[in-house]
Order: sequence, then C-alpha cells, then structure tokens
Amino acid sequence: MFPIMGEGKVITGVLEGGQRLDKALAEASAMPRAQIKVLIEQGKVRVGGALVSQCSGKAPEGAPFAIEVPPAPTNTAPEAIPLVVVYEDDDLIVVDKPAGMVVHPAAGNPAGTLVNALLHHCKGRLSGIGGPGRPRIGHRIDKDTSGLLVAAKTDAAHEGLARQFADHSIERAYLALVNGHPGPPQGTVSGRIGRSETNRKKMAVLDKDSSRGKHAVTHYKVLETLGPCALVECRLETGRTHQVRVHLASIGHALLGDPRYGRPPSQVRPILQALGFHRQALHAAVLGFVHPVTGRALRFTSDLPPDIGELIDEVGHSNR
Repeated sequence: MFPIMGEGKVITGVLEGGQRLDKALAEASAMPRAQIKVLIEQGKVRVGGALVSQCSGKAPEGAPFAIEVPPAPTNTAPEAIPLVVVYEDDDLIVVDKPAGMVVHPAAGNPAGTLVNALLHHCKGRLSGIGGPGRPRIGHRIDKDTSGLLVAAKTDAAHEGLARQFADHSIERAYLALVNGHPGPPQGTVSGRIGRSETNRKKMAVLDKDSSRGKHAVTHYKVLETLGPCALVECRLETGRTHQVRVHLASIGHALLGDPRYGRPPSQVRPILQALGFHRQALHAAVLGFVHPVTGRALRFTSDLPPDIGELIDEVGHSNR
C-alpha cells in the first residue's frame, strides 16, 4: 500500500528536464510512477500551471508542478458476489465479468461492483496502487460489456501489467455484433478519442489535428455476416474509453443494442425488443499477457454469453 494517496494535500516542486514526464514527476515528488499515472488520469496534476492530460512527453526543465493528492475515499466494502474465476495465483486473478456489473465503485454505483466482489473473494488482498480503500483493476470494461478482466493482487504485479498495457503488448480481442457489413471486411480504424464537444456523455473520434483526446487504434475483421448485421472481431492496440464502440460507429457500423452510439436497422429492432436485449453487443473474448512476476505467457478465452448467442441466432434468421 502507498499511504500517500490518502493524505489529502498538494505536493509541489520543480521538475528536472530530459526525462519522460511521468518519470520526472515521480522522482520529484517521491511518489510511485503508477500513482502519478492514476492522478494524471484523474486531472490532479499541473505542470507550469497547465493541467496535464498525458504521461508521455518530455519534462520541461525547471517547470513548477503541483500534484493534488485527494483524501482517502471511504473504504470499499467486500461483498459476497459470485465470480467466474478463469485463473488465479498469488499475484493476480482473471475473471469473466457478466454484463451489467460495474468495475469500480463510483457515486452512482457505490456497491455491487467487481471491486466489491474481488475484495471478498481475495480476502482484501488486491493491489492498493489506487489508494487506500480504492484497489485498482489492471484495466476496465464498460458496465454492459461482458468478458475477461485481469486484476493485480500485489503492487508489483499491477506495475508489471501497467507496463504491458502501456507498450501495447497485451493481447485483447473483442467480439462485436454490428449494424451492416463493414467494407473492406478487414481493416484498421485509428483516430484520437476524446470527450464529444456536443454531448459530454459521449466519446468521439476527434479531428486528426486536435490536441485533445488520446491516440487509439482498433483492428477489425468480419467473422460472419448475419442478415443485415455482422459478427466482427476487434483487436485493440490501445485501450481508450468506449474505444470499440466509438471506432465502429465512426465507420458507420455501430454495435447492436448500443444506446449511446447507434440505432439498429429497422428489421432488427423487433428482435432486440422481443429478446429484451438492452446493452451493446460486445464481449471481451481474448486476453493474453506475460505474467508480471513469473514471466510465463498466459492466454485466456471466453465464449460468447447466452444473450449475445441468442441475438446472433435470431438476427441470422431474420432474412431467411
């Protein structure tokens, strides 16, 4: 655990130039680099008076910095929520998350989350790199996306996984049921993803010259055409908020059931209503990485959940 996260203060100082920004901030503040990344993501770091949005880039020589260290949140309570555990050892755990489960507690979802469940299952032994009472999952998927997630039990495992996510060496493949038939049937969508200027609840692909957002790359491949829809595999180089949903919608092939980024074809709407399918048809099907402690290559797969399987069957029969 790193108790500094709970102190509720502002750390200030001056940077030494020539290093990557997050590393320079970590050395100047005597804070773990992984925590610096967390605070940058939370909008708690300023350099030269300007809010820092990215960890990369060179630290400006002699620039003053200020890091707002928030007070410790209320401890997250363990809850006896059933989990599908795919793999577990002393350092990490891989679970198959159901649709409808939030990953981290937040104002609107203080309980019933994956973190609550993991705290109970692991008897409180999760990486504390997010601060006391706020264990941090190695990555996250949306509430209504199902599939594979890895969580670190130790800070060493967390930092090792974070490095792999940062250098894009982790294998992640999603299965998505989308509107229409993407053409070409295999390709790459790239573009900066950031908050939409017209709807702050949505993410959007930004103009290529924009200084906002973060670079994102998604490789897609059509696996099967199903009536007016298609089953698509998406492999991620980056992991941005709503990345698959935003990228596929940007090329005219929004996910079925996605309430935020698209509308289904008219002939599919009755099927969605009949099945009571009210989520984006997206499943994290493959997760592969090098174990951050043992160095062993690990790879896990997850079958499509029954609700998406049933939707595929119905949509595939819609034109027959």
